[in-house]
Amino acid sequence: MAGDALLRLARLNAAYADAIDSDRLEEWPGFFVEACRYVITTAENHRAGLAAGLVWADSRAMLDDRVAALRRANIFERQCYRHILGLPLLRGEADGVATAETPFLVVRTMRDGRMDLFAAGRYLDRVLLAEAPLFVERIAVCDNTRFDTLLALPL
Repeated sequence: MAGDALLRLARLNAAYADAIDSDRLEEWPGFFVEACRYVITTAENHRAGLAAGLVWADSRAMLDDRVAALRRANIFERQCYRHILGLPLLRGEADGVATAETPFLVVRTMRDGRMDLFAAGRYLDRVLLAEAPLFVERIAVCDNTRFDTLLALPL
């Protein structure tokens, strides 16, 4: 059973990253259950137990709103991400929900071709292991404590 859960988590992570990296942001909220939690925070804030993050959402509707704002309201320099993901580490599984940790790197390429290592850290996830797995909670805990003001796209 653990092998099946690990494979499902890896597939979910790969599809999630591909949707963001391929600028199919409208698909991004669909990786989450309706009453989800999505947070981007720093390792320092996470260790201190601070609930607020750089980005915080507690429903799929809030994720949909974020995508709509990115497409229609926010003004930011054109950019794209490339996620480099490690294998998920399955921390536990109970009642059809897996707890996992996955390391990530995100390289950001700007309109002028400049590339930066934008974020490094780990995803702390709770995933509903349904036929099509969905995130119940995804906390992106970033090792970096300083961020470019241009944190536009989801990690």
